[in-house]
Amino acid sequence: MKLGVVGLPNVGKSTLFNAITHAGAECANYPFCTIEPNVGIVAVPDERLEVLGKLYNTKKITPAVVEFVDIAGLVKGASKGEGLGNKFLANIRETDAIVHVVRCFDDENVTHVDSDIDPLRDIETINLELIFADTESIKKRYDKALSMVKTGDKKYKIEAEFLERLYKHLEDLKPARTLDCSEEEKEYLNSLFLITAKPVIYTANIGEKDMGKDESTLPLVQKVIDFAKQENSEYMVICAKTEEELSMLEPDEQQMFLEELGLKESGLDRLVKTSYRLLGLISYLTAGEKEVRAWTIEKGTKAPQAAGKIHTDFEKGFIRAEIVDYDILVELGSFNAAKEKGKVRSEGKEYVMQDSDVVLFRFNV
Repeated sequence: MKLGVVGLPNVGKSTLFNAITHAGAECANYPFCTIEPNVGIVAVPDERLEVLGKLYNTKKITPAVVEFVDIAGLVKGASKGEGLGNKFLANIRETDAIVHVVRCFDDENVTHVDSDIDPLRDIETINLELIFADTESIKKRYDKALSMVKTGDKKYKIEAEFLERLYKHLEDLKPARTLDCSEEEKEYLNSLFLITAKPVIYTANIGEKDMGKDESTLPLVQKVIDFAKQENSEYMVICAKTEEELSMLEPDEQQMFLEELGLKESGLDRLVKTSYRLLGLISYLTAGEKEVRAWTIEKGTKAPQAAGKIHTDFEKGFIRAEIVDYDILVELGSFNAAKEKGKVRSEGKEYVMQDSDVVLFRFNV
């Protein structure tokens, strides 16, 4: 899963990204590497892995991971070449979703590019640049489809009509994700790889003094929440500065710090979990003495395709999946004990994987 982090200058985007990359560097048993200076990889929080690790006395624990990409160059006029210009387009098109960091804190030492704090204006500035980039892309596709209508092929007529509707929607300064589509149209829309079709998490970045306060008492945050709800997008509240400080600490110190703040988990953990939910992802688990591991799949994935995540041979030669529910496995203490109690299920090619599945795939190539 790859998430693009966007935001205007001085909204806390870089601070949050620093927290992400430091957290990635501390990711146990996962080889952290900075692919580029603007890419960070962090583990998906999953307490089940540690439990299974102890149960199997495993040598290695490998969590599912999320890749964050710091999308630079997004300023007013970026789609027309301002700032880093169109350099951001390639990076952002490759992401699965967007984390849009919005400034909701006052700090006289950190100037705002537009002099005052207005989260809705900031959201609009970023969204407009992304809409402009998509409008240009769709105009080219629409013109091409229109020229193909002359061939008399009905599919080009259907395509041109949809692209015209989409183009007008973008021209009305609305993101592609808010276009009313049938399931078939949605599939085609996804194939266009539009930036504004990507799901978004609007991330309200608050100051340290507002940590622990009720969201309804923070007017700037409430504006972001209301906007996200209107768009049917996800939202969350985070203090990037605190997250950066947290990421520098050892795990036990982090826990103490969180308890002092009255929090159960870090904002970064919440961000990763929200991203998973937003993209409709789950993790199934494999466990053994060599390794305990979480594997990321989309909800609705069938067993052979899930097996293919481990190795293509697993999918090609799929025979069956032996599955035990995580809670039952922990309660009974081992896979063999669960088997003796008749709690291990043998599932075939049509089985839809569940988030609680601990699985052993049987295959033959």
